Amino acid sequence: MAQTPEVKVKHAVRTILDEHGVYYFCPPANGYGRQGIPDIICCLDGHFIAIECKAGKGVTTVLQEREIAKIRKAHGTAWVINETNVGQLKDWLMKIEDLYGKLF
Repeated sequence: MAQTPEVKVKHAVRTILDEHGVYYFCPPANGYGRQGIPDIICCLDGHFIAIECKAGKGVTTVLQEREIAKIRKAHGTAWVINETNVGQLKDWLMKIEDLYGKLF
């Protein structure tokens, strides 16, 4: 079975998270939880990170934007990752490690 472009992005993100020892989980999108929750929920050095994975010209939905805004308002980090910026994820994680890792 061929992987969709979004599945490839999710796989790349999870690989990077594993390399950095980031705790994460992927909430099931089965209709029982709140809609719009990002694809991957993480914690790194005590900092909350949410990642929404998109592929191609995929754009976030209104519900996803609402959840991302709530996360940012609560001083968490929320990113939308796609094929063009997945490489920057390592840099972003290292910045969080440098900033928050010194606190713990």
